[in-house]
Amino acid sequence: MRTVVFVALALWLGLVLVLGAGGRFVRPPGAAPVPIVLGAIVPLILFAVAYLGSRAFRARVLGGDVGLMTAIQAWRAGGLIFLVLYVYGLLPGLFAWPAGLGDIAIGVTAPWVALAVVRRPAFLTGRLFLIWNVLGILDLVVAVATGALASVLTSATGNVTTAPMARLPLVLIPAYLVPLFVMFHVTALLQARRLLGTTTAIRHVMQAA
Repeated sequence: MRTVVFVALALWLGLVLVLGAGGRFVRPPGAAPVPIVLGAIVPLILFAVAYLGSRAFRARVLGGDVGLMTAIQAWRAGGLIFLVLYVYGLLPGLFAWPAGLGDIAIGVTAPWVALAVVRRPAFLTGRLFLIWNVLGILDLVVAVATGALASVLTSATGNVTTAPMARLPLVLIPAYLVPLFVMFHVTALLQARRLLGTTTAIRHVMQAA
C-alpha cells in the first residue's frame, strides 16, 4: 500500500504539472476559478472515498507518521511569498493577507507541534493538537475561498486578481499542496481520534477491574 500511495502522489503531481503547463487552470478575468477549486477539492473526495472504501488504505492512513506529517507543514511558512507578491502588485490583498499570514502561523509553529508529538505521544490526544490542526485546515479553506472570491471581484481588488495562482509554478499550491496538507491534518485528527478511543476503552476496563 505504501508503494501505491507514493505512485498515486507522483501521478497526481504529474497531472497537475501537465495541466498547469497547458494552461488548463487559467480562466478569463472575472470568471470563477472552477478548475483550481476542483483541483483542490477532487483529491480530497478521492481521499475520503479511499479511506472509507479500502481497509488497506485506511490502515495505512491510521499508521502514518503523524510527527513527520506535522513537521512537513513547516513548509507553509513559505506563505510569505503571497505577501511579497502582494507588495509587488501581483496578488490582491483580499487573498494574500489571510492566506499568507495563516500559512506563516501554521508553518512557524509546525516544528514545535511535531516535536511535542514525538516527545509526548499523549499530546496527540490533547486539545492544543486538535485546535492546531483545525486551524490549519481552516486556514487552507479560507485561502481557497478568498482566492476564488478575489478572482471574481476584480473591481473590488483594483483589477489585481489571483491569475498568477493559475499558472506554474504557483498553481502547484492550490492544486497539489493545499489538498495534500489538508490530508495530513485529517490524518492527524483521525489518528488522534483512534488513540483517544483506545485510551478511553483502556480506562474503562481498568475502572471495571
